[in-house]
Amino acid sequence: MAQVSNVLGRRAVLGGMASIGVMSVAGCATYPAFSLEEAVRRLLFLSSDRAFARLLAPGGFWDDSVTRLALPESIGNRGGVLARILTGPLMKDRLSRAFNDMAYDAAERAAPYVADTVRTIGVRDALALIRSSDPMAASAYLHQEMGTSLVEIMVPEFGDAIRVSREPLIGEVLGALTGVDIGGIANSLAIQADNAIFRAIGREEAAIRADPRSTNDPVLMTAFGLK
Repeated sequence: MAQVSNVLGRRAVLGGMASIGVMSVAGCATYPAFSLEEAVRRLLFLSSDRAFARLLAPGGFWDDSVTRLALPESIGNRGGVLARILTGPLMKDRLSRAFNDMAYDAAERAAPYVADTVRTIGVRDALALIRSSDPMAASAYLHQEMGTSLVEIMVPEFGDAIRVSREPLIGEVLGALTGVDIGGIANSLAIQADNAIFRAIGREEAAIRADPRSTNDPVLMTAFGLK
């Protein structure tokens, strides 16, 4: 399973994201002055690091109602055909879980791009983001700035995963459906995964805003003391 073989790669990605935050905090201890733009970046680094740590754990998408992917619409709306194959809730869950498991490799592919964007993003009106009443404001801003870039990155990952899947149910369903192509299914899953990733980042951002002291980051603790 790709989840096992990619553990070291996942740790490297997450470790790289975390190390940036540690270096920044160390610098802050020497230079206590900081910009609000830096505070937003730290907020996004930590939020995305925590989000991907959850998503790249076993069952990261499937076990979480916030990030679980639904059956692609092109499959889910074929009730008559699916009913002959998916004879009960357990079979439907089995198919859904197979697609959610594919999101692991897609999210692992997406993680470095999120980190790079946070590192280089221009933050407009950082004060408004820090003081926003929306606990996920910075995550929403990041999603807006990244647009559909993660979708484009993840579509090939889902497409490849579908083609090489060892889950017989996927082959049976695809063989029974007419007018449905793998590219369309991959695109649907990538869009869902993109939204799930930013919901996960937003959830972590909200938790940090609610308890900035838990981060042990003097910049974040000071920034949210401005509210």
